[in-house]
Amino acid sequence: MSGPIEIATVFGLRCVVEPHAWAFDRSRSEEIDAHWAERRRANPALYDGPILLAHHVSRGEGGTLGVKFFPTRFSRFLAWRDFGFPDAAVYNCFSMPALRSADGAFLLGEMGPDHSAAGAIYFPAGTPDPSDLRDGLVDLEANLLRELEEETGVAPQDVRLAPQWTIVFAGPRVACMRIAQSSLSALELEARVSSYIAAQKKPELAGVRMAARRADLAEPRMLDFIRRFLEPLLPE
Repeated sequence: MSGPIEIATVFGLRCVVEPHAWAFDRSRSEEIDAHWAERRRANPALYDGPILLAHHVSRGEGGTLGVKFFPTRFSRFLAWRDFGFPDAAVYNCFSMPALRSADGAFLLGEMGPDHSAAGAIYFPAGTPDPSDLRDGLVDLEANLLRELEEETGVAPQDVRLAPQWTIVFAGPRVACMRIAQSSLSALELEARVSSYIAAQKKPELAGVRMAARRADLAEPRMLDFIRRFLEPLLPE
């Protein structure tokens, strides 16, 4: 993604669900349905499940990020993304575990052929959905740990989460990242996750990439905001 990218550190998230009348969905519903039918013909594995997008993101006092989510469906999100994010008042706000090895390398996944972003390289992630609701709040930490385990096989007890969140604002994307520290070396972590992927019948990831130095960020399929997040954390 091109355009300005801003990075901030916060120590808490307050994510609620609040109704929102999405003008994009109302005004372009037929076009969205046609787009979904076309994408499904090309990739029948796509599923039009319920998801949560954001209509308000703000940084409050005390180092907290406030997010107001609203329910929609994946077909609506996909059209919004593929049409170039036409509604600037809506955000794709999601969590990402930055899985780091004991020797400082980061593990990234290559999205598999059935994924809506097939071939792209970034941290394990998934758009939040109603299953992430806990006591009326959207629990992005639980979402982060679930996606990490589902995509890589690395369980919550296998990592230590950093206390702070790194929020990467990249246009309509708001990535809520948190370093997940592993006790395994880069070689051990890559081997473990690769074995997990190979054992799955329908893995979400086609493979993994380890980023140990800034030169590793030259991979053209790596998303820009991931590159910006990793640059200050890796040696030359």
